This record gives sequence, C-alpha cells and structure tokens, in this order.
Amino acid sequence: MKLLKRLLVVGALLSGSAPLQADVAVLVHGYLGSASSWESSGVNAVLVADGWKRAGVLRTDPYGVELIPVLGDSGENSLYQVELPSLAPMMVQADQLQAMLHQVAQLHPDEPITLVAHSAGGIVARIVLVRGGVPHAKALITIASPHLGTGRAVQALESTDVPYPFCLVQNFFTGGTTRVLRESRGALIDLVPAQPGSLLFWLNSQPHPQIAYHSIVRPGPVGMGDELVPVFSQDMNRVQALQGRSKVTVVSSTHSLNIQDGMVLAQLLKE
Repeated sequence: MKLLKRLLVVGALLSGSAPLQADVAVLVHGYLGSASSWESSGVNAVLVADGWKRAGVLRTDPYGVELIPVLGDSGENSLYQVELPSLAPMMVQADQLQAMLHQVAQLHPDEPITLVAHSAGGIVARIVLVRGGVPHAKALITIASPHLGTGRAVQALESTDVPYPFCLVQNFFTGGTTRVLRESRGALIDLVPAQPGSLLFWLNSQPHPQIAYHSIVRPGPVGMGDELVPVFSQDMNRVQALQGRSKVTVVSSTHSLNIQDGMVLAQLLKE
C-alpha cells in the first residue's frame, strides 16, 4: 500500500498536474431568516442542479457546533447552511458563524470557502472576515445586504418605543410583530445607517481581506432599492474599506431570496 501511494505521488509530479480542489460555499441567512430560507426560496435546488451538493446544516448548542448532515445529493462542491439567532446583535451572530466556519475548515482542510450571505447576513459575514475568522476564504457574495445601514431599522426601533402597558395593546393589534421587533432591538441598532459610534461605522473602516467581493443588488421599481434596503447600501463599493473592489450584479426583485438569485449564484460560484 505504501509503495502504491508513492507511485501515485511520483506520477502526479511527473505529469506536472495537481489534484483538483473542490470548493465549499457557506450560506448565511439574514434578519428573520433561517437555514431553510435557501431551501424554500429555490436557491438550493438551482445550485444542486448545477453540480453542488447539500452537505448539511450547522447550528450551535451548549456543547459547541452541531452538523446536521443532508444525504442524497451528489457533486464535488459542498454547500453548507448555517442556523443563526437572527434576532441577536450582529456580534453575537458573528461569534457563532466563526465557530461554524472553523468546523467547516476542519471537514475541508485547505479547500477554499466562499461566503454567500443574504441581507443582514452580509454584515455578520464581514465581521467574521475582518476578524480573520474565515480559514482559506475565497470570496464573499452578498445579496441585498445593508452595508451602509437602512432607515427601516430606525423606523422599527421608533415603533417599539412604546411604554408599558400600551405596548401590549400595540402588540395585540399588530399580530405580535412589535414584540418580535422589540426582542430584536440589538440587531436593529446594529443595522441603523452608519454614523460615528455605530457598528457599521466601525466595520466599514476596518481592513478587509484580499479576496473576491460581489454585491447582488435590488434596484427596486424606481432604482432606489428594495422595500427594506436602499440600493446604494447594498453595494460594497460604497464601503470605505472596499471601494472599487466589488463586482455588482443587478437582480430586479423584492428583498427576499428567489430562484433568480440561485441562477446568478451558480454563475458567480464558478469564477
């Protein structure tokens, strides 16, 4: 057996060829999203049809990172979905994502990792990148992410600034929406437009790793952005530390993930 291994190595060296290296993509959901967002939107189905395989869902528990495998797909390249606490502050989510990415790196040593992030997941992914928490990072692709923040976060925070007991009445008439917003104040504060002292102001001035960046943006019906994020905020070229470094693809749709995103991703992941 040892002789056979040596002969294979020598043969590879003589032929001047290196073994093919597979790619890994980690899909990061956004605010109020979940790992299943990529499945229900049809994005995963498009990527699997293009030769990727669902490798599993990653989530954290009190004992560390848990991988829930998905069986049945074939393909050389692997897709992982993460389950993050989407109502939590961005730093809390980034800590969990970083732990998950180290788990992925252990399963795929030396294989390049591309982060694909929707909405607020793009902020979480960039936090991990600037902290050096993505082993063998290859690229970051964001979809409708509020890199410069969004005024919708400000509106949401203002709508929940209602004292007790009036907040109970408000929550009743909004079907529980304001309770969810109130529980996610930490996340919403992190998504307000960048200004001195805010998370985004700090993040956007940090050195970012020398990897590929791609922004998928929603122009909206009048070119101002989708219903949640202005179009200029979705473009990573507007980030102070990333000016001129991001390619941009326009997908005309609502803020939610959709099959068209899957078709664009299938092409981008080949680059």
